[in-house]
Amino acid sequence: MGELTHFNQEGRARMVDVSHKADTTRVAVARGEIKMKAETLKLIKDKSLAKGDVLAVSQVAAIMGAKKTPDLIPMCHPLLLSGIDVSFTINEPESKIEIQAIVKNNGQTGVEMEALTAVSVAALTIYDMCKAAEKSMVISDIYLVKKSGGKSGDYEVKT
Repeated sequence: MGELTHFNQEGRARMVDVSHKADTTRVAVARGEIKMKAETLKLIKDKSLAKGDVLAVSQVAAIMGAKKTPDLIPMCHPLLLSGIDVSFTINEPESKIEIQAIVKNNGQTGVEMEALTAVSVAALTIYDMCKAAEKSMVISDIYLVKKSGGKSGDYEVKT
């Protein structure tokens, strides 16, 4: 377990100084899901909701969310992101949509928070667009799958 780095000598919040770190290629993959009734999933799949194509809008929202992460998470550094890819898998047997975001940059700090934010915003957008049809949807299991690059090296969740 590493030490917490977002606190100064007085115990107050600070943004970590990364100026001494070398630029490296960094990649983070995050996943999450949103569960719903089969009827709601069918509306999404058939693109028959009044608000439009839920997954297309959610994909754009996720990309925007990743880009806005430092505006939402106070100690995140503003980053020049080089790539964001968001994908959805419709899982009909379990009546859910699985969300994955891959975020890349070449810089001094990682992109884990951007990938996690992308997944979160995608799920929230799906909820927002479908709430008229169902309010009992459940957003869950948002987590970092893996990351590479940087001083701390590679990480991959053990399944």
